[in-house]
Amino acid sequence: MGDQKGHAQGKIATICLASILFAGSFATDHYISNSSLSFPLIITTLISTLITAWGIPKLQTLKIKQIIRKEGPAEHHNKAGTPTMGGLLTIPVGLVIANLISINNTNNLQLLSLSVLTLSFMLIGGFDDWRSLTRNTNNGLNPKGKIVLQTIASLFFLSWAGWQEWINTKILLVSEISIDIGILIWPLALFVLLAESNATNLTDGLDGLASGCGAIVFAGLGIQLMLRGSDSNPEIASFCMAMAGSWLGFLFHNRNPAKVFMGDTGSLPMGAALCGIALLSNSLWALLIMGGVFLAESLSVIIQVWGFKISKNLTGQGIRVFKMAPIHHHYELTGISEQRIVNNFWLVTLVLVLIGLLLRPHS
Repeated sequence: MGDQKGHAQGKIATICLASILFAGSFATDHYISNSSLSFPLIITTLISTLITAWGIPKLQTLKIKQIIRKEGPAEHHNKAGTPTMGGLLTIPVGLVIANLISINNTNNLQLLSLSVLTLSFMLIGGFDDWRSLTRNTNNGLNPKGKIVLQTIASLFFLSWAGWQEWINTKILLVSEISIDIGILIWPLALFVLLAESNATNLTDGLDGLASGCGAIVFAGLGIQLMLRGSDSNPEIASFCMAMAGSWLGFLFHNRNPAKVFMGDTGSLPMGAALCGIALLSNSLWALLIMGGVFLAESLSVIIQVWGFKISKNLTGQGIRVFKMAPIHHHYELTGISEQRIVNNFWLVTLVLVLIGLLLRPHS
């Protein structure tokens, strides 16, 4: 009975979320003359939904199934065997549609660079997932090896962007306020690329959590790019909506109870794409606000690890700030249902997107 109730709640919540994102894109297209956000959002949602439905049995046939880490909540062991590496199904949909829509536009090279960045992180995540599967453990690549590969992919993208002079050293903040950090933009860009990709990876711990939050933030970035007056960027905005649609389509199968997980194959490129978009469109400020849930997930892990180490050094006994990190597991262990946690995190992300739109830069 409880599973049926959770299934119904997950379905209703997903439909509501999709309706909100569709309404936001329609409203933007209605009020802004050069906006065309609805088409990429709708088409990628439909195709991603169909491709994911087609691909789930293929993943099952290939025995690409989730291995649950022993340290996680006990309830999660019921999820063992669910098909994973769903990022292979949904990410190419968003990238292909985004590039086809903008194939004749002046910014098509920027979209190509974003696509290469996203695909490179998808390959890194795929390699990590594959090692986990072949070793029959939740641990794939060692952390240092993963960071090295992410750094190489990030440096290639940043070198490309620097050569083309796509990244502005003046970071836009609220209204017309900006701060010029000069050459520091490059270490900051590298840090944010690594941090954001790993933040989305940490968020992918509950059914529909990362995919739902990701769809919201991609859509939010796309809308804010069209609300920036003469600084609007229709091509990258369309790219945002294509990625939002691809994750929204995936969400219809990833919602509670999930029929498929994205794996590192999906979560790592999600964060890389968000950061790449922010860097090329001067939207780091918007990403910081709208992606607040991703930031909170990362900070909870940092606080948990360092809080334990520091307290152990000082008192001889480590103290855990949270029952478990990332923070969504903390709420699980306090007795809150998985679907309620996911719904609340979606709601918080929607509120943060609205705040980001209100505090957006504009000319």
